[in-house]
This record gives sequence, structure tokens and C-alpha cells, in this order.
Amino acid sequence: MGKPQQRQALVGCEECGLVVALPELGDDEKSVCPRCHHTLVKRIAQPFQRPLSYGLASLVMLVASISFPFMSFSVKGISQEITLMHSAEMLSVFQNSLLALLLLLTVLVLPALYLVSLLYLYFRAGQRLKYPGEKPIALWEKKLCRLMIRIEPWLMVDVFLIGVLVSLIKIASLADIGLGMSFWAFCLYTMLVVKCVSMADRTWLWLQFLPLEPQDGVKAGDCHNSYNHVSCHVCSQLNPLTEEKHARCIRCHGRLHPYEPQQMLQRSWALLIAAAVFFIPANLYPMMYTVSLGKAEGSTILGGVVLLWQLKSYPIAAVIFLASVVIPLAKIIALSWLYIMAGKGGSLDEKKAVRKLKVYRMTEFIGRWSMIDIFVVAILVALVQLQNLMAIYPGPAALSFACVVLLTMISAMSFDPRVFWPKDSALVSPAGYVNNNKEKNSYE
Repeated sequence: MGKPQQRQALVGCEECGLVVALPELGDDEKSVCPRCHHTLVKRIAQPFQRPLSYGLASLVMLVASISFPFMSFSVKGISQEITLMHSAEMLSVFQNSLLALLLLLTVLVLPALYLVSLLYLYFRAGQRLKYPGEKPIALWEKKLCRLMIRIEPWLMVDVFLIGVLVSLIKIASLADIGLGMSFWAFCLYTMLVVKCVSMADRTWLWLQFLPLEPQDGVKAGDCHNSYNHVSCHVCSQLNPLTEEKHARCIRCHGRLHPYEPQQMLQRSWALLIAAAVFFIPANLYPMMYTVSLGKAEGSTILGGVVLLWQLKSYPIAAVIFLASVVIPLAKIIALSWLYIMAGKGGSLDEKKAVRKLKVYRMTEFIGRWSMIDIFVVAILVALVQLQNLMAIYPGPAALSFACVVLLTMISAMSFDPRVFWPKDSALVSPAGYVNNNKEKNSYE
């Protein structure tokens, strides 16, 4: 009786569209798509206790990160001490409120909201396991789970920490730098948040609240081009195909996005072109202005890299050059190539499709790291404010560069990689059940 019931737990791979039957998982095992090897669902050991403990510890470190001095800057007897919140305040003072809001959201507000949501939902899921008679998940709880999933890509505490370290190395030779209690608390906070996010799995979490509902006419081995279902990108539920606009998932009530390759490509191209336009002023105008003994001097991204190289700070020059020049430009070029290939349609050669998918995954992964330069500017602007003796102000290129990063990220998120696989390509996919140490895939 158990095996047929397990076969009904079908999900559609969000990266290649293949409908896969989920196997039963043990601790520290994950189910992967047999065609593109995208992780469908994973289960960690102690799945309720560990996220709760890491999430609670992260919140404690977050409070400590904003409660004490973050770092100090001292030169010729004049000193400046800042808190973590001060970096956002100074950007707002210099008429860069949008950058200040971006910093607050990605480093403090959204991570805090994510952690609170995760703590509540995992506690609620644990209660349902302990007391099966618990009332079903409410509509507002479904909204909270959807919110947690949607804000996850925008958590940038790890990127901010790298930006802080780069800032320290850039100005360490100019003055004495002191690290406050909040700096060390933020380092712990970053590691805990990264660990907490790595343990959370949306498909597994939804399974603790609601089972996957089977759909008539949909079987393992179908794909998105079978046009007999719409897969929910939030909870992985397969929904019946409908012509209704703004249709909602029958399981999580999230907005459904039918497979529409032409509209998707148009939207992705528009966002990418806008990013390419902003890339020009981001590199032509100064990223920040440095005032030394009353004399102001602008510094572009490339100018800052050249200066660091001349000062023999080769590793930092390399990091800034990669994060601020190579990665944004490479991402624009890579996404352009992917969109052109997608416009030509999929290929029956699955090896080529998998290669394209690997490029897409890489562009999604590296895109957020370009924010390092923005966070470097935020820290330096807040820290180096010694009037005419030495001061740093944000330049006009900072906002343009932030737009490049955000637009390329949204463009990549808007792109649907299922377009690389044409109709009936599932017929040439490897079949069977594989148990390879901690990895399982199933295609029945």
C-alpha cells in the first residue's frame, strides 16, 4: 500500500520540467532530478531541532551586531567610531537613500524577517509531527512561508562581510583601525545565517504541512511541454492546466506562472538590456570621492583597482576587479548568450542542454557577489569622516552599479531554464532508481 502512495508524490523539476516521483528520504539524503541533477528535496539530520537552534542563535548575534560599536578609525589623534546602523545612515545623509535602504534590507531587515519566519514555521511543523491532531496550516501561515522563500535570494550578509574585510584592508595603511564587539558578533551572525539557509528546504517544509496532491493524467516522465499541468515554483505542487489569469496554486495559494517562453524571454531581455545601460555610467563616473587635506578626488571602479595595484595590494585589487568588473560584464555576456540560445529553442542533445543549464546556475550564483563594491563604499563613507583632514563620500556611479547588480539578478530569476528542453525530450532521459551514498533520484 505504501509504494503506490509514494508514486503519487510527484513534483516538476523547476530547471528542466521533468515530472519526478519523490523517493522516501532518510537523514542527510536528498532527491535529485535524474535528467539535470537539480536538487528536488533534501532532508537533514534532526530536521526540526537544528534549524531552530541555528535560527535562534542567528537572531541573538544580529541583536549583538547592532547594539555595540562596529569599528573605529583613527588618524593623527582624530577618531571616528561607527555602529552597523551608522553605515546606512551616512549613505542617507549624502543623498543616497536608495543605497541606504538596499543595505538595510539585504543585511538586516530581510535576514531578520527570514529567521523569524523560519523559527515559527519549523516550530509549527515540529508541533504537527508531535501532535498529529494540530489544526491545519492557516492562510496567513502559507503567506508567511511564501514570503520566507521569496526573500531568501536577497540575503546578502555574507557579501557584506566580505565588503567589510575589503574595506579594512583598503584603509589599514592610512590609519589605525579598531574592531568593536559588534564586528565579531556580525562575523558569527554571518556564519550562522549561511548555515541556517543551507539547512532549510522549501519542498520538505511544505510536505510537513500539506501532502502533494496527485493530478489526474500526470505521471512521472511527463514534462512541462506535455501541457497537462502547471508546476508551482513555491511548493512544487503540480496544478491542473487552466486558462484563468492570475491562477493560484491549489496547495499554497501562490501565484502560478504557466510556461510561456516568448513572454519570459522578452521580460528577461528587457531587464538585461536595462542592466547593460546602467553598466556604462557605473564605470565612467566616480564610485566615491576621497577628500584629503581639503582636496577632493574622484575614483572610478577601474581607477580604484589601479590604485590598489600600485600600492601592491594585489589580492584586494584582484577581488575588486573580479567582483566589480569581470563578474557583472561576464554575467551580462553569459545571460545574453543563454537568451539567444533559448530563442532558438531546445536541443534533443541533453548534454548540450545540461551545459547551458550549468552556465545559467553559475550566473545565478555569482551575480550577488558584485554587491561587494557597494558595501565597501557604504563602510568607507560611514567610517572615514574626519572633516577636511580625510573623508570619503559616495559617487554617482554607486547607484548605477547597484542597479546593474539588481537588474541582472532579477533578469536571471525571471528566466525559465526549462526552455532548453523541447517536447518529448524526457523520452531520452535515464530511467531507474539510484541510491548513491547521500543522493537519491527517482524516475518511475
